[in-house]
Amino acid sequence: MVKTYVEVLSRASSFLEEAGLEGYAIEYLFLERKGWDKTQWLLHMREAITVEEEKCIQADTQQLLKYIPAQYILGYSDFLGHRFKVTKDTLIPRPETEELVMLCLEKNQQRQCLKVVDIGTGTGAIAISLKLARPDWQVQAVDIAEETLKVAEENASNLKASVSFYLGDVLSTISEPQDIIISNPPYISHSEWMLMDESVRTYEPKKALFAENDGLAIYQKIAEEAPNCLKPDGMVLLEIGFKQGSLVKEIMETAFPDKYVEVKKDLSGNDRMIVVS
Repeated sequence: MVKTYVEVLSRASSFLEEAGLEGYAIEYLFLERKGWDKTQWLLHMREAITVEEEKCIQADTQQLLKYIPAQYILGYSDFLGHRFKVTKDTLIPRPETEELVMLCLEKNQQRQCLKVVDIGTGTGAIAISLKLARPDWQVQAVDIAEETLKVAEENASNLKASVSFYLGDVLSTISEPQDIIISNPPYISHSEWMLMDESVRTYEPKKALFAENDGLAIYQKIAEEAPNCLKPDGMVLLEIGFKQGSLVKEIMETAFPDKYVEVKKDLSGNDRMIVVS
């Protein structure tokens, strides 16, 4: 009997959901591998599937059952229209971080030739996206992990973004005053470990997720170092956990008594960003 795409994928999706996993993940993987958008899927979904394609879906399903994130299976993740390589050494870029980049661009529309540093760059998604959107900006990126920086450098090379990368902790390698300091640092407290999705706990790099002092340690370090690395009219933009708004705001107000510190919400209505300006 001839099987169709939709039959095989529906079965795989149900199988994942019965195991307590996200059923859509297998459709996402399939469409990515085929290079199909939603319209193409609707046009082809009732066509016959080949044996090779069915085997690929079965293999992907087995990977997903081991809690391996779909982006790690593919080896890439899309961020603001650009494709970034991801590995076990990098955090998978999130939509909330896209909002941080968009906010940075929106608040600096008329400002040219700015000096920008991205702390804890990971895949390089923030730094590279800013450089591609504003080619006249001088963008630097820092990460504490050598293997992570290699991935970021590869992404910059693939996307033809001229970003300078440095191995270092927070702002220790930055010598010149910056116009913008931006970061999506590790901000999850160790007490939240059991609340994390199993795929995140098992596969994403712990250094990029967790921070001491109830998740506030890196913000405290940024607050300590940023005043000496920021121009008088400079700006700091940070991604935060949705419960950390008032705490990080207080940390930044203490570090920058002469600046305005605001908490911005993400599209879901959660506290997600801090702007010091």
